[in-house]
Amino acid sequence: MKKNLFIILLGLIFTASCLVYLPVQEEGLPPEEEYYEEPYDDVSRDLDVSYFYDYLSPYGIWVYYRAYGYVWIPHDVPYGWRPYTRGHWIWTDYGWMWRSRIIWGWAPFHYGRWGWDRDFGWFWVPGTVWGPGWVTWRSSNLYIGWAPLPPGVPFVVGVGVRRTAFTIPASHWVFVDGNYFLDTSLHLHVYPYERNRTIIRYTVHKTNIYVRNNRVVNEGIGIDRVRRITKKQISKYEVKDTDKADVRRIGPGQLEVYRPTIKKSATAKPKTVVRKDEAKVRISEERTVIRKADKKVSDAEREKNLRDAQEREVRILERSQQREKKELEQKLEEERKAAKTSAEKKRVEKEYKEKVNKLQKSHTEEKTDVKKRHEEEKKKVVKKKKDDKKEPEKKKVVKKKKK
Repeated sequence: MKKNLFIILLGLIFTASCLVYLPVQEEGLPPEEEYYEEPYDDVSRDLDVSYFYDYLSPYGIWVYYRAYGYVWIPHDVPYGWRPYTRGHWIWTDYGWMWRSRIIWGWAPFHYGRWGWDRDFGWFWVPGTVWGPGWVTWRSSNLYIGWAPLPPGVPFVVGVGVRRTAFTIPASHWVFVDGNYFLDTSLHLHVYPYERNRTIIRYTVHKTNIYVRNNRVVNEGIGIDRVRRITKKQISKYEVKDTDKADVRRIGPGQLEVYRPTIKKSATAKPKTVVRKDEAKVRISEERTVIRKADKKVSDAEREKNLRDAQEREVRILERSQQREKKELEQKLEEERKAAKTSAEKKRVEKEYKEKVNKLQKSHTEEKTDVKKRHEEEKKKVVKKKKDDKKEPEKKKVVKKKKK
């Protein structure tokens, strides 16, 4: 009897040792997506958001913004600057990655969100999750466009960013002729934002930022679609980590990327925070810069740089408008040929006439808006010229008073 009890006891112990705990899986939660959060909390170098505060201070100012906390505003940005314009897109194992031409670009274009304010212009809200490019996309047969995700759009661990319920103002989009999407001097092909309202009507919006193999991937616009639009072969680059704050090619098909792991901090804050009223004045003065070297050039050269930049905008605008009209004419011709009766042809021609009138009206409005903005920009440069002349006189008055 005792022997039998001993055998039963041994069996129970053996069975218990083989039991494996299986957690209850909630409905609608794919099990393979549950572990993605852990790597973002693993801070090997023990860096927090104060690293951003220190690194970016020489390149801009920090302001306290009630809705988002401390935000960063870059200074000395060139004419027509918007986030994700000075650089180019590269196809990588993380999807479309932005390769900035700006020294501080490794941070604000790969962490956090960009917002816009009437007084400050573009500002950056720090974040802690690295991504190849935090943008949403629009595209058509003619155009490819992107816009920075606004503050408040969350990255859901294990899900990503796929919903398009958030609103993107028309002026925040960056559009280019699809043929130039892969150009390394992309800023030379960006349309004036006054074109955006029309282009948005002809493009499809898609956001597709997700996690794959523990990586944040941005595939809002598919590689095959880009090949069709650009008519080019596209190389794929493998992303490699580096401890240097830049991005550069290191060999065939490889990129070194600086992407330190950053953790949140409730106590961290910038060493220098500028008051909102002071920030508004400083930003207003800096917005007259056309090129970074403009601070060192003569007034005449600064005015010439503005004139050249504005003329390039007008050329890009007119070229795209002509292409749009030509595309509409080609569609009309195709529909005419497809029409089997004279009644169908009349209907097609009537619809085409309405579309042309609508398009011409949009084009006229665009040109008017661009012209109005250009006039305002000229006034700012002239005012800056007058203020610069007054500055030495003010200093003389101050010196006399001290004596």
